[in-house]
Amino acid sequence: MKKIEIYEPSMCCPTGLCGVSVDPELLRISTVVDKLIKSNISAVRYNLSSAPMEFINNLDVNKKMGEHGVNILPITVVDDEIVLTGRYPSNDELIEFLDLSPEFFMD
Repeated sequence: MKKIEIYEPSMCCPTGLCGVSVDPELLRISTVVDKLIKSNISAVRYNLSSAPMEFINNLDVNKKMGEHGVNILPITVVDDEIVLTGRYPSNDELIEFLDLSPEFFMD
């Protein structure tokens, strides 16, 4: 089974869904990750402010951030390989990255 990790910039809370105006992209990715987890797919989000050691311990993520700074975030890692930087993956990209059926996000 594939594993996806998303390394995110610092946010006020683990999901980024608090505050007066909620970013629709954060709402989408939060919903997507919840659906992946409920479908027994290994999916985790790491927030720079609440899980800084995860950014240090992943040498590839650490190197990318050293080269490009925090503007490279979010970084998406699938099976220990960086597959996307600078934005969250689309649902179509997630289907491709995780070998999901095209109908996975249709319900």
